[in-house]
This record gives sequence, structure tokens and C-alpha cells, in this order.
Amino acid sequence: MENLRNKKAFICDMDGVIYHGKNLLPGVKEFVEWLQSEAKKFLFLTNSSAKTLRELSQKLARMGLDVDESHFYTSARATAAFLASQKPHGSAYVIGDAGIINALYDEGYSMNDTNPDYVVVSESDNYDYARICHATKLVLEGAKLIGTNPDLTGPIEGGQIIPATGALLAPIELATGCKAYCVGKPNPLMMRNALKKLECPREVTAIVGDRMDTDMIAGIEAEITTALVLSGVSTRENITRFAYRPDYILDGVGDIVPSENQ
Repeated sequence: MENLRNKKAFICDMDGVIYHGKNLLPGVKEFVEWLQSEAKKFLFLTNSSAKTLRELSQKLARMGLDVDESHFYTSARATAAFLASQKPHGSAYVIGDAGIINALYDEGYSMNDTNPDYVVVSESDNYDYARICHATKLVLEGAKLIGTNPDLTGPIEGGQIIPATGALLAPIELATGCKAYCVGKPNPLMMRNALKKLECPREVTAIVGDRMDTDMIAGIEAEITTALVLSGVSTRENITRFAYRPDYILDGVGDIVPSENQ
């Protein structure tokens, strides 16, 4: 554990690692206080794209954690940056909420429901059959299909599992025969962007997450130390299905904090 604790930077997932829905997970407060007191560089890197960076900062504030919005990076931000690099000042039809819409606006994109360059899908309370049909029509007419992340499921309060972006993309992919390009984890773009924001090399960085299929594979492929926590979707039983293993398996982020700091 000393090797993990001595890392200079930590990339942390949020859902299933820091909280479930509106509930802070055990040991998180001590973990964040330890990161701050030890002057560690840290970034909350989430595949969730519904909320803006400010909303995420305020969400943690309501849970009693004081974390500036500069410590957050989302798949919405990564998606918007990717699209801006591919087609500057383009347009998109978006199935999503404030996080992805604001990120696209910040990158110079406009919303377009007639002839967009891209159809962008993320998790959203506004997801419905009419939007699926319209998105299908636009993709068949030539718009490129983009997902903010490939996650099929995600946890909410009480550990309940609900459909996430990958599942919401499926009807459009099946109806059009087009496979979406997903920018979020485990896409290496997301990890490179995170390391750039941290201004820290991979050798002294660790990624902490609850998913083998996104967080852990992203860290392994980026050659970053990986720590899987069992506070989200992964269990000791289901991780055996994967052909790769994390460097550490922990009950929660509180295990990273030295006992004298608790």
C-alpha cells in the first residue's frame, strides 16, 4: 500500500467510488482530506456527462466536501473537445442534459435538429422514444453517431444499477447499423486529457475506480497504477471474468488513507 500512497497524483472515478447518487460513501471524506493535506494532485474523472463541472463541485459541497471545479473532468468535456478538434464550429443534435450541452457550447458548437454534423448521446432524464426516432433519422441521413461514454450501467442511491449511455445508444445503433464512437473511458483520449490536466507523468499517477471494463482497463492500457474499489459495480466474484487484473483491490477509497490519518 505504501507504493500506492506515495503516488503524486490520483485520478478518481466518482459514481460508485465517491458517492452513490446523493449519498457519500464511507471513507471518502477522510480520503479527500488526505489528498488535500498531502498536497497530492487529484482529478475526479467521470464518465457521467449529465452535470457541469460547477454542478459536480456543488454536489460534493452539499455532501460536506470542499473541492474546486478545476479538480473535475467529465466525458462531456472530453467529447466536446474531441468534436471541436475533428470539426471546429460544427453542430450537433444532442440527447443529453446540461453537462454535454454546455461543454459543446463552450467549444463553439451549436445545437441543430435538422442537419447536424453529429448526433451525440449521453445519459439523460429527457431520453424518450421520439428522440430515439429523430436521432435514428438524422444518422441515416449522414450525421455521425457519438456517445459520451460506453457504460452500459451505473449505480445510484443504495447501489441500485440503472441503464447508462451505452444502453441508451443501443436502439439507435441497432436501427441504423452504425456503431457509435465513444470518447469516455476506456478511450485513451480521456486518460491523456486527464494526465495533461494534472501535469503529472503516468509513472507517479494512480487511477481509482469501481469498473473493470472502463476504469481498470483504461489505467492498464495507459500504464497507470490501478486500484479497484468494491464500493460500486464490481465484486470479488465478477472481476474473475476479466483477462486482466488491477494492481490493488480495495473495499473503498478509505483504505488508501494511512491509519494515523483516520
